[in-house]
Amino acid sequence: MGKQFQEALAKIDRNKRYTIDEACALVGELKFAKFDESVDVAARLGVNPRHADQMLRSSCSLPHGTGKTIRVVVFAKGDRAAEAKDAGADFVGAEDLVEKIQGEGWLDFDSAIATPDMMGLVGRLGRILGPRNLMPNPKVGTVTMDVGKAVSELKAGRIEFRTEKTGIVHAPVGKVSFGPDKIRENLVALLETLQRLKPSTAKGKYFKSVTIASTMGPGIALDTAEVAALVEQK
Repeated sequence: MGKQFQEALAKIDRNKRYTIDEACALVGELKFAKFDESVDVAARLGVNPRHADQMLRSSCSLPHGTGKTIRVVVFAKGDRAAEAKDAGADFVGAEDLVEKIQGEGWLDFDSAIATPDMMGLVGRLGRILGPRNLMPNPKVGTVTMDVGKAVSELKAGRIEFRTEKTGIVHAPVGKVSFGPDKIRENLVALLETLQRLKPSTAKGKYFKSVTIASTMGPGIALDTAEVAALVEQK
């Protein structure tokens, strides 16, 4: 560990579970990198991803976005292609776009949307897009006829997430420069979404641990009792 990281770590009580307000304020105080660090959340949930009905995969619209510029591609034709372009899609196409990805290995984008009628074509890219979590999926709203809305939401800061094999969900909730209030609002929006998606078959404690950290900083453990009480009120 570097000296700056150790100094940041020394400011955290490792035996304490911080309130959401305390953690969102502290994550900015611990910043030491020269760039605007992202703020990320790791939530370990009481689910068993080996059971299909307990595998969470969805999306969440953050009130203040992620602070990142999202490059969006859309697989569509005709009016839907025009709609996507009008909404601000960075790249729009059909067979030509598939060929560009297959033939040139082009992957200069962050998210992909497709109309349902294009999925037979897009399916050819499964081995390329799947491992990179770029494959359009109806569960996260990226296979849709309403491509304009989907593009606008992604550009505005809608994030996608899924549970890993260990039952952990990793997701960004903004930048350090957002300040405590905006980070808190984004964090709460994510936690509320996770609560809403709680599988009916999940037993016991749902939020087992929740940690927030900046890109270079140490993790700050949240009080899961406060988290549960907050989201269950909604």
